[in-house]
Parts: sequence; structure tokens; C-alpha cells
Amino acid sequence: MERGRLGELDDRWEPDRWPLDWRALDPHERWQWFERLWFDACGLRERYELPVRTLWWKNQIALEALVATAEWVRRYDSGEWDDPPGKLALLYDLERVSALLRDGNGPFDPERDRLAYVEHMVGLGCEPPERDG
Repeated sequence: MERGRLGELDDRWEPDRWPLDWRALDPHERWQWFERLWFDACGLRERYELPVRTLWWKNQIALEALVATAEWVRRYDSGEWDDPPGKLALLYDLERVSALLRDGNGPFDPERDRLAYVEHMVGLGCEPPERDG
């Protein structure tokens, strides 16, 4: 079976659901996966004041914590999950997620850290989507 693109329905994931790990993705899908994670990390940092550190993308525990938390939040925000006790559990667990993010370098700054993040993506074999032009 030919590999599908993220967002297309195939037997690996639903249209708006992404895998929690990037390793099995092709280079263009990896780019999209990491781009989504970048915006998720920025959003979680602002919305929940998570103590995201610079170079979080090189810390496997921080990376996985951010991916899982972003997906958890996304399912409540989309209305896929409508479970007030579960949402409270998410909010209570933000403290534990914060503990996973505290180790590392200085505070994450999206403007300053963007270039280093893109360089890391390229180093992992990510390829940006082709542009029409």
C-alpha cells in the first residue's frame, strides 16, 4: 500500500489525528509533524504557562510530553471528548507535565529558537512541502 499523507484517511490514522511519534513518517510528513508540534508547544506554553525550555526538541521526554499533552488538549478543544472529570484530570496533570519540562537550558523563546528548531528538523531528515510556483 502506498504511504498516505498526513490528513488523508488511510489505515494508519484518522484525518485530524496524527501519530504520537515521527519516526515512521516520510520526510514531508515529518516536516508537517514537527511544524504542528512547534505551534502546539508555543500554544501550550502560553495557554497553560508550561515551563518549556529552549532546545526542548532535543530532549525526548520533553518532546513526548508536549506531543501527548497537545493531543490531549486538542481532543477536548475539538469536542471529540466531552468529559468534565477528564478535563480536570488534564488540568491537574499539567503540574506533572511541567515537571517533565523544567530540566534543560534557559526559557524557550519562539522567535530566538525558531532557526535552531528548523535546523534540527532538517537534521532529522524532514523536508518541507514543495511550493507551487
